[in-house]
Amino acid sequence: MARVIYEMAVSADGYIVGPDGKFDWSMPDEEVHRFHNEQARALAGHLLGRRLYETMVYWETADKDPAAGDVARDFALIWQALPKVVFSRTLDSVEGANTTLARDDLRAELSSLQESVRGDVAVGGAELAGEAVRLNLIDEYRLFVHPVAVGGGVPFFPRDHRVDLDLVETRTFSSRVVYLRFRAAGR
Repeated sequence: MARVIYEMAVSADGYIVGPDGKFDWSMPDEEVHRFHNEQARALAGHLLGRRLYETMVYWETADKDPAAGDVARDFALIWQALPKVVFSRTLDSVEGANTTLARDDLRAELSSLQESVRGDVAVGGAELAGEAVRLNLIDEYRLFVHPVAVGGGVPFFPRDHRVDLDLVETRTFSSRVVYLRFRAAGR
């Protein structure tokens, strides 16, 4: 059965965005970026919240950016080929290859995407992923913990919901970023 995966870069104190709205501390070096590319290449689909979509829309044309390196161009091509569903109540349309807009029930949209693709589906964006966590839809959590504490902001895990986890894999990169892969307990 295909897994639903929630994956993001996080600070050591558990935030994906700092209190200042910035996440510049989470930019991957080449080694981490290559690892991200391989994980993205293995996905069959991606559900995104509006803010993550607005951040990721850059990748729809990044392969044409003369300043982009080989690893970034590779990710751009992976991203462009990936079927994506953007959840938003405020957008009227979305741009990008294989990208559609959704306003319906998250559980129904996820089920529809899973039926239309073969393989794992990622959920991204704190608000959307938080809803998926509360609905018990996440099978796997993948955190890239960066060696910085930002003191607040947008948390990776929703503050109002307990999640029991089984540690499946760890890896430490040369940049001291630590990858943690957890399976939702009981899955």
